[in-house]
Amino acid sequence: MMRITETVKHLIIINVILWAATLALADRGIDLVQLFALHYPENDSFRFWQPITSMFMHSVASPMHILFNMLGLWMFGSSLEMRWGKIKFLSFYMITGVGAGLIHTLVNYYHFQTAQNLLFESGLTVADVNQLFQLPYEEFVGQLNKQYFNGHFLENVQAIYDNGTSYYVPALGASGALYGVLVAFGMLYPNMELMLLFLPIPIKAKYFIPLLLAYDFISGVAGSTGLFNGGNIAHFAHLGGALFGFLLMWYWNKTQFNKNRWDR
Repeated sequence: MMRITETVKHLIIINVILWAATLALADRGIDLVQLFALHYPENDSFRFWQPITSMFMHSVASPMHILFNMLGLWMFGSSLEMRWGKIKFLSFYMITGVGAGLIHTLVNYYHFQTAQNLLFESGLTVADVNQLFQLPYEEFVGQLNKQYFNGHFLENVQAIYDNGTSYYVPALGASGALYGVLVAFGMLYPNMELMLLFLPIPIKAKYFIPLLLAYDFISGVAGSTGLFNGGNIAHFAHLGGALFGFLLMWYWNKTQFNKNRWDR
């Protein structure tokens, strides 16, 4: 069991404090998710600090969300901090976390515009579309079928709904930054054997991490109708963190940033 390093410990403490505060303040009518999670840029709830603060927020509805993220941060982040030092590790963590939010937002923008255009082509107005995407899925389907299409239903309605609600559903969690950490760990320790908690079979990092990324890609493309989808998960945020992690590792290795310019 590896000891926890200082920066990783402080990151975990911040995440846990914000999770507990979100839970406690919800009973008083204060919604920290609305304030700190990452909203769609055109949404009225978007704030400029959310690309950073969102990576320290976690769902209070699922304690496993923060548990698994913090466990992964401890297991893999401590190894990187011990090798790199605190400043380089923290820089890497923050850049990959923000990068994950950027990719998630770009994908959401494409999805939302696509969903809007499909409904506009069917004769709906902007007001109609905005109202529909704020409904639960069953009501969304009922309103489309009853008021707008008179029984002639649109194809791929689940995908249209999922894409459209990306405007209203905020993203939160450390998973994007954690995926960047995972990619860096895999590049530095490719032959280290890893195991899933529910599948205790050792797999080398150079195989385990690409398989994990492949799962996220398939799930992200398939959406909620896909065989591999596991719920309301921001798969492209995971992939974005992994991409920025890979690019940073490539750049640092190319410019020898791993040997100098960093105060430990």
